[in-house]
This record gives sequence, C-alpha cells and structure tokens, in this order.
Amino acid sequence: MTIRANCKINLGLRVVRKREDGYHELQTVMFPVRELYDVVTVERIEDDDVHFTQSGIVVDCPPEKNLTVRAARLMQQRYGVGGVTIHLNKRVPFGAGLGGGSSDATAVIVAMNEIFGLGLERVQLAKLAAEIGSDTPFFVYNTPQYCIGRGEVMCDARVDVAGYWLVVAKPDEGVSTAEAYAGVKPAMPDTDLTELLRESVDRWQGSVVNDFERHIFLAHPAIESIKRAMLDAGAVYASMSGSGSAVFGLFRQQPELTFDDTVFMHVEQL
Repeated sequence: MTIRANCKINLGLRVVRKREDGYHELQTVMFPVRELYDVVTVERIEDDDVHFTQSGIVVDCPPEKNLTVRAARLMQQRYGVGGVTIHLNKRVPFGAGLGGGSSDATAVIVAMNEIFGLGLERVQLAKLAAEIGSDTPFFVYNTPQYCIGRGEVMCDARVDVAGYWLVVAKPDEGVSTAEAYAGVKPAMPDTDLTELLRESVDRWQGSVVNDFERHIFLAHPAIESIKRAMLDAGAVYASMSGSGSAVFGLFRQQPELTFDDTVFMHVEQL
C-alpha cells in the first residue's frame, strides 16, 4: 500500500504556558499542504519483523528511531499484527516545522490498519498516532484543524485561503524542537486565534503570529531573510511554520520569487 504523506503548515502558533508534565500548551491551526509529500510504501511480509529502506532526502538516524518504524512497532505491540516492509521516499525536508516525520508515521498506522483489516476508526487511529508525537494525530484527519493542548486536541477550523498561491521555503539550516522551546516565553494571547483567522488573509500579518519567530530569527537570520523576501515579493501573509526553519507565504498571484541553491522551495495553488 502506497500513501502520499503530505506535510502541514501552522497558521499562527501561540505558546500559552508550560505544563507540569514538561510540555507546553499551544494554540495553532494546522493546515495540510497537499502537493508537498513523502511517499510511504508499506507491504505485509511473512515474518514478524519491520524492514525499513529509504530514498530521496537522507534521514541520518538509525532505522529503529525513524518514526515510521516506531509506528509499525506500536501497531505490532498493540494489535499483534505481523511484519511489514516500509520504504520511505523522503521529499519533505526535516528540521523544518512541516511535520513530515509525523505524517510518515501516521501513514504507516493508516496503512497497517488497512493491510491487517483492523477496522479502526479515525478517533482510534488519532489516539494511536498521539503516542508517536504531538502533531501526528492531525494527519489522520488531514483537514484544517484548530489544535490545543500539546497540539493533539483538535477540532475543525474554517480557514478561507482558496485560490491563494502558497510558497514554502527552507534554508539549509534546521531548527530542533528543543532549541525552539528553550527560548520561547509563554503568554496567554488577548484574542483567540480562530477569531483572528476569520478575518480576511490580508489582515493576518502582525496579528496571526508564531511565538517562536522572535528568538529563532535572532539565532538564524537566514530564516528571517526568507520571510522578508516573501513579503517584499508581495505575500499578503508570511510566517515561519511550527518551530521552523521553513517559512511560508500566501500570495494572490503566482509569485516570481527565487532563492539561491541552498534554499528548498515548493509552490502550489490552494
């Protein structure tokens, strides 16, 4: 079974408070990017092992630490299913705040549910995915979701960006989740994010904000320069996604925007 594991962007990201369990309470809207995806192929095999191979962008970690393998092991432990082969064709850059690894893990959970005929509903799949990562359950629904808690508590979000052109760009450097959270200063926002996103897109800039940007931009000026370039090129809204280092912009018309060879770029119409 082959699944296109698309990534996401964050429309606003507020870090509200640090919790007693060490996690942070968030407010964000996750939005799927349909045409930027990894390709995950899962096939049933006779033995009970998990065999992993990869192509495309090299993910430099042992197979057992790859989120797709962790997802397969979780399904085996929880439901006693047999072995699989997993091939990951990595096309979404990592260390980007795009949730590519989480999407890959969710693809494995969804695929194994089908392959082994488990009959799990979306709510059950989302609970399983939450055991892998905070943003992983989003990819079970894969529609705009208002996310709170660690990001795993979701409800449908109405966001009207149809017809806009989306540009996603990422410099060579990445940002770790640990670095992002180490420098953030939690604060309760004055206005709920969903209210701000009901405004027209051209009113988002300056009000729909990502709380990680301030300190990440200081440490990684190349990321801030990408955001500035998008706004200078006519983006009606631009922001860092998640904990970075990817930046995205929304344009009314297809932009003429180029970066040097060290910057990954993706363009699609929403």
